Amino acid sequence: MSTAHLDVAVPERAELGEGPTWDPATGRVVWVDIVAARVHTYDPATGRRTVMATEQHVGAAKPRAGGGLVVNLRDGIGLYDPDGAFRWLVHDPVPGRRGNDAAVAPDGSLWAGTMRYDGAEGGGGLARVAADGAVTPVPTPVSCGNGVGWSPDGRLMYFVDTPTRRIDVFDLDGGHTVNRRPFATIEEGAGFPDGLTVDAEGAVWVALWDGA
Repeated sequence: MSTAHLDVAVPERAELGEGPTWDPATGRVVWVDIVAARVHTYDPATGRRTVMATEQHVGAAKPRAGGGLVVNLRDGIGLYDPDGAFRWLVHDPVPGRRGNDAAVAPDGSLWAGTMRYDGAEGGGGLARVAADGAVTPVPTPVSCGNGVGWSPDGRLMYFVDTPTRRIDVFDLDGGHTVNRRPFATIEEGAGFPDGLTVDAEGAVWVALWDGA
């Protein structure tokens, strides 16, 4: 089997680096250092980097259509405007729980995962957050809500709950998830599924923590 060649995009140290996202509007890569409470950006055209401190531990940062960022924080979903001003969209603190990975759906909603700091089974969740702050929890057991992605036709949603070692798939019915089932299982010793994205041809790419 051939081995892909990997290049280091940004030689940046992090305590818990996660969630690289390309922002086509600004031509930058955005990613987070969760426990350091930092959002990083990198512009490959100019080499410019920025680092922004967040209010709390930050599980994900995604570009907003009007500029700025939406962030999945310890106590809920926050919004940063282009000028850096912060406000809460959803403030829902739960002791011992924090926001984890998140992704923006084709309809512009944010799907945000949570997990407990102690990793307790069933202590996490997954929810759809609309632009007006309305939250629709996904009624399914979750321990560590992680990578989320959608098929190109918008009919399927892929989801990682890391401790299960699976990538699961839901059918989407009017924006609601139904029929959760295994899509792929990561064999023991190969790592744990973490971040996820779906390419234009519908192939699912998964980053394996402690793997490849």
